[in-house]
Order: sequence, then C-alpha cells, then structure tokens
Amino acid sequence: MAKQSFDRAHQDLPQQETERDRAIVLKALTPGDPSETVSNVDPIAEITALADTAGVDVVDSVLQKRPKPHTATYVGKGKLEELAEAAQEHEAHLILVDDPISPAQGRNIEAATELRVVDRSELIMDIFARNARTHQAKIQIELAQLKYFQSRLTRMWTHLSRMEGGAVGTRGPGETQLETDRRIIRRKISLLHKRLDEIEKQANTQNKSRAESLRIALVGYTNAGKSTLMKRLTGADILVQDRLFSTLDTSTRKWELDLPFDVLLSDTVGFIRKLPHDLVASFHATLMEAREADLLLHVIDASSLTVDFDMESVERTLQRISCGDHPCWLVFNKLDRLQEERRIDLQHLLAENENSFAISAGTGSGVDLLVEKIVELGQQRQESGSYQIPHSRADLVAKLRQNAHIETENFLEDGIHLEVLFKPGMKSRWESALQEAGLWPQARSESS
Repeated sequence: MAKQSFDRAHQDLPQQETERDRAIVLKALTPGDPSETVSNVDPIAEITALADTAGVDVVDSVLQKRPKPHTATYVGKGKLEELAEAAQEHEAHLILVDDPISPAQGRNIEAATELRVVDRSELIMDIFARNARTHQAKIQIELAQLKYFQSRLTRMWTHLSRMEGGAVGTRGPGETQLETDRRIIRRKISLLHKRLDEIEKQANTQNKSRAESLRIALVGYTNAGKSTLMKRLTGADILVQDRLFSTLDTSTRKWELDLPFDVLLSDTVGFIRKLPHDLVASFHATLMEAREADLLLHVIDASSLTVDFDMESVERTLQRISCGDHPCWLVFNKLDRLQEERRIDLQHLLAENENSFAISAGTGSGVDLLVEKIVELGQQRQESGSYQIPHSRADLVAKLRQNAHIETENFLEDGIHLEVLFKPGMKSRWESALQEAGLWPQARSESS
C-alpha cells in the first residue's frame, strides 16, 4: 500500500491548491453504521466532508451492505469490478475507503482498480498534517504517520535514506532495502517519542503553575462548535471555521468570571468516529489539558442527525485518554440550526442528563445559564477560614494577600484578625505554612 499515501503529507505544501484529486468512495455498510440506524443520513456525508477538507472531490461512491468487511478485499469481487468501472468512467485519481483497512486489503483494491487507495485513517492523518501549525502538532502528526506506515512499507520510504543524509553505513551485508527502511523508521519513531516526552515535561511544569485555577476543557465531536463557544465566552481571537479538524492545537485562555481566582478555558482537538489509535496516542501531550481539567464541557452539535453516535464516539475517546471519570457537563450547541420537529428529542436528552444545557454559541442563546452554573461551581470550590496572626508576623499576612482574597482584616491588640476566602487547594497550604512557623493551631480563630 506504499503508493497509496498522499505524497503531499510528507513534504512542504504550497498554500494554494492546484487541481484537486477526484475520488471514488468505497464503503462497507455494516450493522451499527449510523446510516443503517438513522433515517435520512447520507452514508458518505462524513467521508465526503473529510475529503473536501483534504482537498479531494468525491465524484461517486460504491456501497455494499455486509455483516462485516471481507477479510481480503473489504467488499465482494462484484463490487470491486463495479468500483473499477466507476473509477474509469469518472477518471478518478484515488479510492477512498471509509474504514481503516489492512495492508492486504489495500493491495487487493489497488490491484483491482490500478489506483491509489487511501483509507479513513490515512485521510484523517493527511488532514491533521495539513492543519498542524505548532512544532508540537507537527511532531505528533509525523509520529502517528510513521507508526501507521510502519506495517505498510512494501515499496515506500526509500526516500528516508536520503533524508538521513545518505545514511552511510546503514546497510549491512545482504540487508534488504525494506529492512533498512524499517530500521530508519524505528529510529525516527524513537527520536520523536523523546521530543514529545520533553514537551510533556514542560506541559507538566506549566500545569503545576495552574493548580490554583479552575480549569475547564471543551471537548466534543469535530465541528461541534467548540471554538465558537470559546470565542463567545472569552472573546479570544481564535480560528473559527465550518470545517472538520480546524483546531488541532489546544488553546487556553483566561476566562474573566466573578470569582476570586483564575478560570482557564481550553479548546481541544475534535474527536471523530474511528479516530486512528496512533493519532490519539501521539496527541497524548496535547490532550493533557482535558485530563488535567476540573470540568469537561462536552460540546454537542444538537442539529446533527447522528447526535447519539457523535456523543458515543466522544465518550469512547474520553475513555481512551483516561478522562472517562472526569466531571462532564453536556452542552447541546447550534440550537439556532435545530429543526422544530427535533426539539422534542433535544428536550428528552436534556431531561435524561443532569447538568446539560441547550445553547447557540453563534447567537449567544442559553449561554448565560451555562455561565451562571459555572460561577456557582467555582463558588463551591472556594474555602474560607478565620485566623488571628501575631503583629510580629505581618510577613505571613502579606503572603496571604498574594494567594487569597481577604474579606476582612482587623488590627486588634492581640494580633491581626483575618477572614479569608481561599483559591482552590490553598487553604491546606496556608495552614501548613502556619504550622511550620509554629503558629498552628493557635492561630485558629474561634469563628474558623
């Protein structure tokens, strides 16, 4: 399946696209597919949108209902013949398979059509490669692609030897080109893992500095409106596009709320059905914001015909990144696009799920209630305390002012009496400092 990769995914691309590739979609309709369960769902709508994002025009499709994909050819022999005819008729450049497929399946489809074959995983990784902007995202994409193509090396990656500066001494006596390429890939994978480990260590250090803040992460299916909601809530100047995977890098912004501590809101990469495992693994560092968040806001496109499937896909991915047990509120977005006959379905979803909200991030409808509930949550996280500190330890009081909100401060004859409202996690640290200074528990006020 060597030639089936998008060549441009492995080289720098010009910003403007020239002629777009034409593709035929091949899809095995198996039990559980949304189009088999929900009426009026176009079975190739999502793969078509993915293709458009990757700069490919879908000109036709070949579908086959099957209990499961054929082990060797994905679909039956007759459908492969139909596929070859459609590809010739439309002068297609490639075949898009709306599933992850094995190298053997890819080779057999390629042999039947004499065209490049790109499966769903490869297509998604190509989109990620196109949209990656930061150094971290580019490393993550390259790592995922290398792992994916590692088992598909038949005739590819010989150019990696040239990338290694000639790779003098890399080939031993009798060693095949394939073995050499595999060794080069393993070396590059190891190097990229080390780079990502360094990035994650830096992220961990940054996360520790945010421990006193209320941290909220937006998660959801791709194109559910997370970036639009973040812009609505924080006023952040961030990219908002009606395209799949327009956001890859986690963006964190300070959210000004009526709370005595910082609230940090993060927008994360969107999820999708059949998201490649290697891609999820590579984005471990990027998804750290979701894992470290105090609250997840699961943003859902309420106007989607496949809303239940979208929610299930996100929940499954959250489990994969160890976020399944995180506090999570459901935010049903795009209320302004919801058809009237489907509003009853939304009401059922709201009734079934505690801490769920119906909003339109675009118009602002319903957002005030969401903000109100988040402020209430923040207020519940606050801790209070009453203390009486000797006049001789005014230095401790000065430090307290930097890390907490002092509601009242009275200078009495026997010391400074303080009524304090703490940032999350700060009360125990303050009382430990008093203990180290030999002032605890005697500094405890009667009203504490």
